[in-house]
Amino acid sequence: TATNIYILNLAIADELLMLSVPFLVTSTLLHHWPFGSLLCRLVLSVDAINMFTSIYCLTVLSVDRYIAVVHPIKAARYRRPTVAKMVNLGVWILSILIILPIIIFSNTAANSDGTVACNMLMPEPTQKWLVVFVVYTFLMGFLLPVVAICLCYILIIAKMRMVALKAGWQQRKRSERKITLMVMMVVMVFVICWMPFYIVQLVNVFVEQDDATISQLSVILGYANSCAN
Repeated sequence: TATNIYILNLAIADELLMLSVPFLVTSTLLHHWPFGSLLCRLVLSVDAINMFTSIYCLTVLSVDRYIAVVHPIKAARYRRPTVAKMVNLGVWILSILIILPIIIFSNTAANSDGTVACNMLMPEPTQKWLVVFVVYTFLMGFLLPVVAICLCYILIIAKMRMVALKAGWQQRKRSERKITLMVMMVVMVFVICWMPFYIVQLVNVFVEQDDATISQLSVILGYANSCAN
């Protein structure tokens, strides 16, 4: 079914996201990036692509639930496996386009103590571009998708309340309700896991108080979302 194809795409994105974990953990423990500039760019790019793909998969799943519950008659036209595969392809292409700044600016840089860091090397003025980038990723990778998801579920709940009293509706729609509740739970876990990460990023650029421990914990919580899925 279309829903299963969307869920499979989410699972693939989460699995690929975990591929970057060994590199990032090693770098954190060593306080040094020993893998070279090519792998630096590759790891950060793959990490970002799959992070954005995950939230867009959840957005697509929420829209799929909206169509299935609120527009069941029209659902057959849009909820076909062929359409789902094309949508999934569009999600990956969109994610790649959105993270182009990461692909372009990711590189290694030598620290004063001789260690090497893997990060985004923003153009001058560095701080201004960093603020722009953090706000951009927050909007595109969290706020706008979450708003779209919330809107879908507000409409779904409104529809369920309207027709809940109709005879036989509970029985006919039981499977749809189960799937909808499952997707809602996945979305809630995503928000709980990733919201601290974006809050920390915004605080770091606007308040300029970079607490390494809190930053690392917020990243770990974000990766925990992929494990939970």
